[in-house]
Amino acid sequence: MPDSISPLPWLMPRFRALTELARVGRLPHALLLSGPRGVGKQSLAEALIGWVLCAEPGATACGRCHGCRMLAAGYHPDLLRVGPEEGKRQIRIGPIREVNDFVGQTAQQGGYRVIVISPAEAMNVAAANALLKSLEEPGDRTLFVLLSAIPSRMPPTIRSRCQHWTLAPPAEADCTAWLAEHLGSEEEARFWWRVAGGLPLEALAQAEPDARTLRQQLVETFEALVRGGEPVAEASRLDRQSTEAILWYGIAWLEDLIRLGLSGRGDDLRNPDLLPLYRQAVKNGRVQDWFRLLDYAREQRRLLAVGGNPNPQLVLEAWLVRWSTLLRS
Repeated sequence: MPDSISPLPWLMPRFRALTELARVGRLPHALLLSGPRGVGKQSLAEALIGWVLCAEPGATACGRCHGCRMLAAGYHPDLLRVGPEEGKRQIRIGPIREVNDFVGQTAQQGGYRVIVISPAEAMNVAAANALLKSLEEPGDRTLFVLLSAIPSRMPPTIRSRCQHWTLAPPAEADCTAWLAEHLGSEEEARFWWRVAGGLPLEALAQAEPDARTLRQQLVETFEALVRGGEPVAEASRLDRQSTEAILWYGIAWLEDLIRLGLSGRGDDLRNPDLLPLYRQAVKNGRVQDWFRLLDYAREQRRLLAVGGNPNPQLVLEAWLVRWSTLLRS
C-alpha cells in the first residue's frame, strides 16, 4: 500500500477535516496549502488527491481500486501536475494553457479532475493571469491544489480564489516518534528537529550524511573565522557546496547569535552544540550588526532562489567577509 494514502502523522487532523468537507459536498474547488519547506505539504496533498480519486474511499484511499492502482503506477488520466520545466525556475504560460484545456474535458473515470500546481509562487505573471478563468469557472468536481512555501509571492488574484490552509511546524511531541523511527533514536530525533527549526522533513534532510558533512565543514569555517582566518580562503574551501544550503545554515546560526545576544541564555538555541562558539562570537559583534548580516543573508538567499544573482561564489565570499569583520571587531 503506497505511503501517499495517509499523510504524515502531524497532518492527519488537517486531512480528516478536508475529507469530511468532501464527504458533505463542501470541499472547495481550489485549495492553497502553504507552509515552510519541510512541514509536509506534499504529503497532505498526495493523501487528499488519492482520496478524491479513489472509487471507494474510507478514512483514507482504499489502495485497491483501479484509480488507486493507476496513481500507484504513476499515472492517472484525471490528474494533471504542473511545475517549472526542468532547469527552469518559473512556471510559464504553456503548461497553464494545458490546464485550461484539461479543465474543459470530462473526467475519464467519472469522478474528480485534479490539478496540482507546485510551487504555485513560481507562476509568472502571464501564467497566473491565464489561470484565473479556470479558477473562476472550474466546472463540477474539479479540484485545484496549489502548494506554496511563500504564498505572499503569489498574485492576490490567485490567492483570493483559493481556500487557504496554512500548515505550521508541528509540536515536538507530534513528530518525535516518527523522526525517531527514521533516525534511530529519540535523542537524534530531538536534536535534528531542533536544528531544522521544528520542520520534520528538513530534520531528516539535515541528518543525511552529506548534510552532516557540510554542517561540520561550516563549523570548522566558523571556528577558523573566530580565530582570525582569511574569509576568501575559507570560501574557496566551500566552492563545491551549495551556496543556498550554506546560507540556510548561516541564517539559522545568526538567529541563534541574536537570541543569545539579546537574552544571554542558551536554552532556546536551534544549535545548542555550537554554544561555545556562539559565546566567543557575541563578545565581539553587536546585536544590531548581526541583524544587518542576517538581513543580507536572507536577501542573498532570496536572490539565489529566483535566479537573481549570477555568481553564488561571490555571494559566499562577500558573506564570509562580513562575518569575519564582525568577529574581529
